[in-house]
Amino acid sequence: MSAALETPSKPTYADIEALPEHLVGEILGGELFVSPRPAPRHANACGVVGAIIGGAFQLGFGGPGGWWILPEPELSLGVDPRFDPVVPDLAGWRRETLPSLPLTPQFEAVPDWICEVSSPSTQRRDRVLKLPFYARAGVGHVWVIDPHAQTLEVFRLVDGLWQVAQAHGGDEVVRAEPFEAIELPLARLWDCG
Repeated sequence: MSAALETPSKPTYADIEALPEHLVGEILGGELFVSPRPAPRHANACGVVGAIIGGAFQLGFGGPGGWWILPEPELSLGVDPRFDPVVPDLAGWRRETLPSLPLTPQFEAVPDWICEVSSPSTQRRDRVLKLPFYARAGVGHVWVIDPHAQTLEVFRLVDGLWQVAQAHGGDEVVRAEPFEAIELPLARLWDCG
């Protein structure tokens, strides 16, 4: 469960730094949103996607390498001060886009790919606030994973608008943009038993 936190003035990065370690904060549309750490199904889906995609595309195990794949990076993209920072569940940069990792927690380079794992409490935020922001920033692909509905939606940015490139669910084994070089067994994302 997450909520917009009331602050007397515009939220700043100092408000995020002041949060207890067990909370995650991001500024969306000029509001500070604070969430607890993810629930087990959410964390499992993130971990599995990160392991499969990261193994193949960051480390080159069974895939081409050439990417950085990171959990919960703080994005300070300079696109809209009302959205700074934004924290996706996972983000990826081609090494040409981001040759080396920054020394600070903030990433200023626009990711080539973002993955949001939605829960009932984050659906609106992920779709209504974050997706339009990611389009304005120029992110090439966004995945929205719903572990409760067991779905993966793949969005591709075309002329500044999101196009649904693929939609999958259940126990399908898929090749999803921009990581078509490997297969992703979706059943692994929902396996919590």
